[in-house]
Amino acid sequence: LFFLWYCVLTYKRTDPWLLVYSPVPVGLIFLVYLCGIWIGPRLMKHREPVDLRLVLIVYNFAMVGLSAYMFYEFLLTSWLSNYSLLCQPVDYSTSPLAVRMANVCWWFFFSKVIELSDTLFFILRKKNNQLTFLHVYHHGTMIFNWWAGIKYVAGGQSFFIGLVNTFVHIVMYSYYGLAAIGPHMQTYLWWKRYLTSLQLLQFLLFLLHTGYNLFTDCDFPDSMNMVVFGYCVTLIILFSNFYFQSYLSKKKKT
Repeated sequence: LFFLWYCVLTYKRTDPWLLVYSPVPVGLIFLVYLCGIWIGPRLMKHREPVDLRLVLIVYNFAMVGLSAYMFYEFLLTSWLSNYSLLCQPVDYSTSPLAVRMANVCWWFFFSKVIELSDTLFFILRKKNNQLTFLHVYHHGTMIFNWWAGIKYVAGGQSFFIGLVNTFVHIVMYSYYGLAAIGPHMQTYLWWKRYLTSLQLLQFLLFLLHTGYNLFTDCDFPDSMNMVVFGYCVTLIILFSNFYFQSYLSKKKKT
């Protein structure tokens, strides 16, 4: 009954939207993604790396623009709706602000599908060392997490993740965009270490946010909070290991 209740509530608002109605399309995208990771490096093995400099500049700064738009929408819509940072149930109505928040949640979900292109660019440029477990795990699982988010809880507590993550992605894709311009930009990109710290900080914020809601009486599904909490634990472990290997371990060797 609980599942049917959710289906009835979400159908009117988000089910007709692209990739939302069924998990099958997202599942197929994920399978194509995994096949690309397996086949791609083999196809590129005896080929020269593809020069994607212009493509990367356009792509990364386009992602900065998209992230800025989503950040603005999350911030303004939550402000106009008087959202609470501590406990915010999902508004399943068709009021303009509720639909506006659901709409930006969909764009956030779809941005995770677009971001799978990051992996394709690594393969075409023969940057196979970048195809780490962390990279594949993070990109591959985010599309499922946010498919569930837009399907069942488009709004409410979910806005906090979108708000913080889009801000982080403005910074992150700005870094990648500047790096794509050329080696001479490296002088101005000394802050990569702090970008990783910012990514870790966001996961800690999500952990505290969802952890708080697990132990308070808030009309938001605990199942979603538990999924986010567990997922953030895995990301904190993986990103902490990346930080250690990339900065602390290298510093010790030096």
